Amino acid sequence: MTTQTQLSPPTVRSATVRGVGLFISTFLLILAALLSVAVGSALLSPNTVLSALFTPDGSVSQITVTGVRVPRTLLGIAVGVALGIAGALMQALTRNPLADPGLLGVNGGAALSVAIGVTAFGLVRIADYVWWAFGGAAVAAILVYAIAARSRGGITPVRLTLVGMALSAVFLGSATLLTLVDPRTFDRMRFWGVGSITDRPDGTLRTVLPFIVAGVILSMLCARALNALALGDDVAKSVGVRVGVIRSFGFIAVVLLCGASTAAAGPIAFVGLMIPHAVRRITGPDQRWILPYALLLAPTLVLLSDVAGRILVWPAELQLGIMTALIGGPVLILLVRTSSRITW
Repeated sequence: MTTQTQLSPPTVRSATVRGVGLFISTFLLILAALLSVAVGSALLSPNTVLSALFTPDGSVSQITVTGVRVPRTLLGIAVGVALGIAGALMQALTRNPLADPGLLGVNGGAALSVAIGVTAFGLVRIADYVWWAFGGAAVAAILVYAIAARSRGGITPVRLTLVGMALSAVFLGSATLLTLVDPRTFDRMRFWGVGSITDRPDGTLRTVLPFIVAGVILSMLCARALNALALGDDVAKSVGVRVGVIRSFGFIAVVLLCGASTAAAGPIAFVGLMIPHAVRRITGPDQRWILPYALLLAPTLVLLSDVAGRILVWPAELQLGIMTALIGGPVLILLVRTSSRITW
């Protein structure tokens, strides 16, 4: 017991500390949103940005702020919420510290499904993308779980991760192949395929938001039961948790969140991996705190990554999926090196 205490990060926090942390997280999200609205390829002064928001005059500056940057910021918040909650939920359901919508192939499956729809059926509307993304995410999740379960020794966190990474590479490679062999598909998906919240079709946020909200609500309803599930299925059943029902609700929530975020912004990896780990070091293993923190900090990371992509190669831009990969790769290596010290 003593050894575990020495090796593990602090996991017990008072409600006051956690509450203050939520307040700080909210402030960081607001700050990131303001930066997202203020920073871009067009250099606008703070006064110009404020005037565009509160006294619109139809100028080019006002259209840039309210017609481009604000919708982009709102979509980034929605996508970040979906990825953060999905990552936390997947880690809790699988008891896998490396679970992530990107690493476990769920986003890759959704991306391949959308690519098939665009290539074979000429999909052009985001409303059509969503349903194909849901189907691809569901099939990918089932396939990864089934392959890992058939391996000798059953399902383990490492096996799930390896199977997910392998299938994710296959899914994303196949999606890329489809876009390369069909010029029209490539033209429609060249930015979406790397993960982007730039130049999304009108109505994108309106289309995916109901699904993201439904996924978040389902996740929050499962939070208390997920705490019991972390102790093992037998313990969870002994305290009255209906394990099969909770896993089913969790699966539906993951499909809704990953399908909606992938349809809106393409496959974006590592956000759902990084945020729950960072949050767990603050809140401990209590999902009732992890999920609200992830809801605030994941969109903060998405917006800050997007802003960094605008600054690094100004006046051009690096797409969001590239920035999260640049940040997430080193974080993944660090997590693998310190995984023995992670407390669940």
